[in-house]
Amino acid sequence: MSTTQDMIFRTLADPTRRAIFERLCREGEITVGALTAQAGVSQPVVSRHLGVLKQAGLVRDRHEGRQTHYSALPGALAPLVDWTSEMTGFWEGRFDDLENLLKRMDQ
Repeated sequence: MSTTQDMIFRTLADPTRRAIFERLCREGEITVGALTAQAGVSQPVVSRHLGVLKQAGLVRDRHEGRQTHYSALPGALAPLVDWTSEMTGFWEGRFDDLENLLKRMDQ
């Protein structure tokens, strides 16, 4: 597994960060204040989580006056999509092998 995949998995392993990322994916660009209002944690905690998400390349920020707007970068999940596709292929192959073995055993 690549270090990029590791970083993304580690970043999204935290339920609060994952919830923030999911909300940004669903709703688009959101200010820190609006994210904090529904996050169930304080603004400094939300800001720290956003910093981790940004460092992992999962979000970007845009400053407008005193407000910072964040948006998700769903394309950054491509390494995870690649990994899950690879694992899907691996397990499908294993199940096919098992099915063939069971068929041979039945004969």
